[in-house]
Amino acid sequence: MSNRNNQERSKEIPETAGEDREKRRKEQPKGELAEIRFALYLARRNPLVIAGAAISVISVLLAVFSGFIVSPDIWKISNLAMRLCWNNPLINWHISSVATCSGTGVYPLGTDAYGRNLLQMIILALPLDLEVSFEIVSSALLIGVVLGSAAAYIGGLVDEAIMRITDIFFAFPGIVLAIVILTVFGRTLPNLTIAVLVVWWPIYVRLVRSQVLSEKEKPYVEALKSTGASPIRILYRHILPNSIYPVLVQFTLDIGGVILVFSGLMFLGFSPDPKLPELGNLVSDGIQYVFTAPWLVIFPGLTILLISLGFNLLGDGIRDLLDPRLRR
Repeated sequence: MSNRNNQERSKEIPETAGEDREKRRKEQPKGELAEIRFALYLARRNPLVIAGAAISVISVLLAVFSGFIVSPDIWKISNLAMRLCWNNPLINWHISSVATCSGTGVYPLGTDAYGRNLLQMIILALPLDLEVSFEIVSSALLIGVVLGSAAAYIGGLVDEAIMRITDIFFAFPGIVLAIVILTVFGRTLPNLTIAVLVVWWPIYVRLVRSQVLSEKEKPYVEALKSTGASPIRILYRHILPNSIYPVLVQFTLDIGGVILVFSGLMFLGFSPDPKLPELGNLVSDGIQYVFTAPWLVIFPGLTILLISLGFNLLGDGIRDLLDPRLRR
């Protein structure tokens, strides 16, 4: 009789354990769904986050579909008969020397020194600025993840060597270092991208290293080591996923920052082509006409400001949603 009871109990234990596992498996998606709903609820309560997300999404969509909105090669065509003219009745610049655009063409933001529609040039500038910005920040993030995680997890001479190299790059003012690189290697778009990347990657190395250093001291890492898990598995399957959220926030914030630096270099005269539709280049072309055609500086400058502000607000919102201390 006792043997039969023991057998029945032994059968009930696996069934009960299996039921618990099944219950946890069913409850997990519900918990994740509730977490997503709560995050969206918090986002809706913050109008700045909504504004930043809207600006960022609109900027990306305009950049993606710019080739369908405006002819991609129209920036190469000059029409000097229409240079520096304005025909938008909603804005009066109170400048007597402003020429009125002739013909039936519509120029909501006027024309530039080459007679091109400024609104079209701004739309064509968006894909270049955003593409370069995403390339630079993504590359800097990749370098930072590889070098920063290796420095933090391995430690010793590896950590010392990587951090001393980053200190060398931090010793130089960023914009000055980028200018030196462009002066030595020439004014081309690849060199511009590399120059800003050289300035940006040390930031991510330090950020990733600090996150991994704090994460690798937690008890679950010791538990993984005791099970015989390899260092690479522990680092890339467990530590990095748990420490990547601040890095993703920094990634979003840096999109606008890179656009500012890249446009600043273009403004300083490092553009490979004076007619190239790029926001900093458009401001640089218009600075000499600031008193006779102020729209050449104002509208490209406002575009840079809006894009940078949008991604900064979006990054702040993502930080608030991912940080449990700010969600209480």
